[in-house]
Amino acid sequence: MEIKKAIFVTSSGKTSECPKPDKPEYAFIGRSNVGKSSLINMLCNQKELARTSSNPGKTIAINHFLIDDKWYVVDLPGYGYAKRSKELRTKWEDELEKYLRERENLQYLFVLIDSRIAPQKSDLEFVNFLGKVGVPFAITFTKIDKLNQKERNKNFKDFTNKVLEYWDELPPVFQTSANEKKGRKEILKFIGDTNKEFVKPGY
Repeated sequence: MEIKKAIFVTSSGKTSECPKPDKPEYAFIGRSNVGKSSLINMLCNQKELARTSSNPGKTIAINHFLIDDKWYVVDLPGYGYAKRSKELRTKWEDELEKYLRERENLQYLFVLIDSRIAPQKSDLEFVNFLGKVGVPFAITFTKIDKLNQKERNKNFKDFTNKVLEYWDELPPVFQTSANEKKGRKEILKFIGDTNKEFVKPGY
Protein backbone atom coordinates (compact mmCIF):
# COMPACT_ATOMS: atom_id res chain seq x y z
CA MET A 1 0.00 0.00 0.00
CA GLU A 2 1.18 3.50 -0.82
CA ILE A 3 -0.30 6.67 0.69
CA LYS A 4 -1.30 9.25 -1.92
CA LYS A 5 -2.99 11.85 0.27
CA ALA A 6 -2.81 12.67 3.98
CA ILE A 7 -4.58 15.67 5.50
CA PHE A 8 -5.13 17.02 8.99
CA VAL A 9 -8.82 16.77 9.92
CA THR A 10 -9.36 17.89 13.48
CA SER A 11 -7.91 18.20 16.98
CA SER A 12 -10.24 16.93 19.70
CA GLY A 13 -10.04 17.48 23.42
CA LYS A 14 -12.46 14.65 24.13
CA THR A 15 -13.31 11.30 22.59
CA SER A 16 -16.87 12.50 22.08
CA GLU A 17 -15.53 15.25 19.80
CA CYS A 18 -13.65 12.86 17.48
CA PRO A 19 -14.80 12.30 13.87
CA LYS A 20 -17.61 9.88 13.18
CA PRO A 21 -16.22 6.33 13.63
CA ASP A 22 -17.05 5.16 10.11
CA LYS A 23 -13.48 4.51 8.92
CA PRO A 24 -10.71 2.28 10.31
CA GLU A 25 -8.43 4.11 12.71
CA TYR A 26 -4.82 3.57 13.83
CA ALA A 27 -3.46 5.51 16.77
CA PHE A 28 0.15 6.18 17.73
CA ILE A 29 1.37 6.76 21.27
CA GLY A 30 4.61 6.73 23.25
CA ARG A 31 6.67 8.50 25.87
CA SER A 32 8.32 11.88 25.41
CA ASN A 33 10.95 12.08 22.63
CA VAL A 34 10.18 8.60 21.29
CA GLY A 35 9.89 9.98 17.75
CA LYS A 36 6.13 9.73 17.28
CA SER A 37 5.61 12.75 15.03
CA SER A 38 8.64 11.82 12.93
CA LEU A 39 7.31 8.29 12.46
CA ILE A 40 3.85 9.52 11.42
CA ASN A 41 5.40 11.96 8.96
CA MET A 42 7.58 9.19 7.54
CA LEU A 43 4.67 6.80 7.10
CA CYS A 44 2.59 9.47 5.36
CA ASN A 45 5.57 10.68 3.30
CA GLN A 46 5.14 14.26 4.50
CA LYS A 47 7.64 16.34 6.40
CA GLU A 48 5.33 18.38 8.62
CA LEU A 49 2.00 16.57 8.77
CA ALA A 50 2.41 15.84 12.47
CA ARG A 51 4.34 18.61 14.13
CA THR A 52 7.15 17.88 16.55
CA SER A 53 7.28 19.96 19.71
CA SER A 54 10.14 21.27 21.80
CA ASN A 55 7.74 21.25 24.76
CA PRO A 56 6.20 17.77 24.80
CA GLY A 57 3.28 17.05 27.05
CA LYS A 58 1.74 20.53 26.93
CA THR A 59 -1.37 19.39 25.03
CA ILE A 60 -3.91 16.62 25.44
CA ALA A 61 -5.46 16.92 21.99
CA ILE A 62 -6.40 13.86 19.91
CA ASN A 63 -5.22 14.70 16.38
CA HIS A 64 -6.87 12.99 13.41
CA PHE A 65 -5.35 12.73 9.93
CA LEU A 66 -7.39 11.35 7.03
CA ILE A 67 -5.45 9.04 4.73
CA ASP A 68 -6.58 8.67 1.10
CA ASP A 69 -10.15 9.47 2.26
CA LYS A 70 -10.33 5.89 3.59
CA TRP A 71 -8.76 5.61 7.05
CA TYR A 72 -7.39 7.62 9.95
CA VAL A 73 -4.02 8.05 11.59
CA VAL A 74 -4.39 9.41 15.13
CA ASP A 75 -1.61 11.22 16.98
CA LEU A 76 -2.21 10.73 20.70
CA PRO A 77 -0.45 12.67 23.45
CA GLY A 78 2.00 10.47 25.28
CA TYR A 79 1.73 8.92 28.71
CA GLY A 80 3.86 9.52 31.77
CA TYR A 81 5.07 13.06 31.05
CA ALA A 82 6.71 14.29 34.26
CA LYS A 83 6.46 17.94 33.17
CA ARG A 84 2.67 17.84 33.14
CA SER A 85 0.89 18.97 36.26
CA LYS A 86 -0.75 16.19 38.24
CA GLU A 87 -4.16 17.59 37.32
CA LEU A 88 -3.35 17.56 33.58
CA ARG A 89 -1.87 14.06 33.76
CA THR A 90 -4.96 12.73 35.50
CA LYS A 91 -7.25 14.46 33.02
CA TRP A 92 -5.43 12.98 30.04
CA GLU A 93 -5.12 9.51 31.52
CA ASP A 94 -8.88 9.47 32.11
CA GLU A 95 -9.58 10.65 28.56
CA LEU A 96 -7.07 8.22 27.08
CA GLU A 97 -8.74 5.31 28.83
CA LYS A 98 -12.10 6.52 27.57
CA TYR A 99 -10.77 6.77 24.01
CA LEU A 100 -9.26 3.28 24.14
CA ARG A 101 -12.38 1.71 25.62
CA GLU A 102 -15.00 3.52 23.57
CA ARG A 103 -13.52 4.30 20.16
CA GLU A 104 -15.28 1.60 18.15
CA ASN A 105 -13.31 2.00 14.91
CA LEU A 106 -9.86 1.81 16.55
CA GLN A 107 -8.18 -1.14 14.85
CA TYR A 108 -4.71 -0.99 16.40
CA LEU A 109 -2.71 1.16 18.75
CA PHE A 110 0.95 1.46 17.77
CA VAL A 111 2.91 1.71 21.02
CA LEU A 112 6.24 3.36 20.26
CA ILE A 113 9.30 2.18 22.16
CA ASP A 114 12.69 3.92 22.00
CA SER A 115 15.05 1.18 20.83
CA ARG A 116 18.06 2.97 22.31
CA ILE A 117 17.19 2.49 25.96
CA ALA A 118 16.51 -0.27 28.47
CA PRO A 119 12.91 -1.37 29.12
CA GLN A 120 11.00 1.39 30.90
CA LYS A 121 8.49 0.74 33.66
CA SER A 122 5.96 3.16 32.16
CA ASP A 123 6.05 1.37 28.78
CA LEU A 124 5.59 -2.06 30.33
CA GLU A 125 2.78 -0.88 32.60
CA PHE A 126 1.01 0.69 29.64
CA VAL A 127 1.30 -2.47 27.55
CA ASN A 128 -0.16 -4.51 30.40
CA PHE A 129 -2.96 -1.98 30.80
CA LEU A 130 -3.86 -2.47 27.13
CA GLY A 131 -4.20 -6.17 27.77
CA LYS A 132 -6.63 -5.52 30.62
CA VAL A 133 -8.88 -3.28 28.51
CA GLY A 134 -8.58 -5.52 25.45
CA VAL A 135 -7.09 -3.04 22.98
CA PRO A 136 -5.21 -4.58 20.02
CA PHE A 137 -1.74 -3.07 19.81
CA ALA A 138 1.59 -3.37 18.05
CA ILE A 139 5.00 -2.80 19.62
CA THR A 140 6.87 -0.34 17.42
CA PHE A 141 10.56 0.23 18.08
CA THR A 142 11.83 3.62 16.92
CA LYS A 143 15.25 5.10 16.06
CA ILE A 144 16.86 1.78 15.17
CA ASP A 145 19.38 3.62 12.98
CA LYS A 146 20.98 4.96 16.17
CA LEU A 147 22.24 1.50 17.19
CA ASN A 148 24.50 -1.15 15.76
CA GLN A 149 23.02 -4.60 15.17
CA LYS A 150 24.32 -6.06 18.44
CA GLU A 151 22.92 -3.22 20.57
CA ARG A 152 19.63 -3.33 18.71
CA ASN A 153 19.17 -7.06 19.17
CA LYS A 154 19.97 -6.82 22.89
CA ASN A 155 17.47 -4.04 23.52
CA PHE A 156 14.76 -5.76 21.46
CA LYS A 157 15.28 -8.99 23.35
CA ASP A 158 15.33 -7.28 26.74
CA PHE A 159 12.03 -5.53 26.09
CA THR A 160 10.19 -8.42 24.49
CA ASN A 161 11.36 -10.76 27.27
CA LYS A 162 9.86 -8.36 29.81
CA VAL A 163 6.59 -8.37 27.88
CA LEU A 164 6.57 -12.16 27.80
CA GLU A 165 6.74 -12.24 31.60
CA TYR A 166 3.09 -11.17 31.50
CA TRP A 167 1.91 -12.29 28.04
CA ASP A 168 1.71 -15.75 26.48
CA GLU A 169 2.81 -14.41 23.10
CA LEU A 170 3.99 -11.17 21.55
CA PRO A 171 1.71 -8.82 19.63
CA PRO A 172 2.88 -7.62 16.18
CA VAL A 173 6.36 -6.05 16.43
CA PHE A 174 7.86 -3.48 14.06
CA GLN A 175 11.33 -1.96 13.85
CA THR A 176 11.47 1.56 12.46
CA SER A 177 13.72 4.47 11.61
CA ALA A 178 12.11 7.71 10.49
CA ASN A 179 15.44 8.95 9.13
CA GLU A 180 15.98 5.90 6.93
CA LYS A 181 12.29 5.09 6.33
CA LYS A 182 12.77 1.63 7.77
CA GLY A 183 9.62 -0.22 8.74
CA ARG A 184 7.40 1.91 6.51
CA LYS A 185 6.60 -0.83 4.02
CA GLU A 186 5.85 -3.37 6.76
CA ILE A 187 3.55 -1.08 8.76
CA LEU A 188 1.62 0.10 5.71
CA LYS A 189 1.14 -3.48 4.53
CA PHE A 190 -0.10 -4.42 8.00
CA ILE A 191 -2.58 -1.52 7.97
CA GLY A 192 -3.70 -2.32 4.43
CA ASP A 193 -4.37 -5.94 5.34
CA THR A 194 -6.24 -4.92 8.49
CA ASN A 195 -8.37 -2.41 6.57
CA LYS A 196 -9.73 -5.24 4.45
CA GLU A 197 -11.33 -6.77 7.55
CA PHE A 198 -12.90 -3.54 8.80
CA VAL A 199 -16.64 -3.53 9.47
CA LYS A 200 -18.34 -0.24 10.27
CA PRO A 201 -19.57 -0.11 13.89
CA GLY A 202 -23.27 -0.88 14.07
CA TYR A 203 -23.29 -3.02 10.92
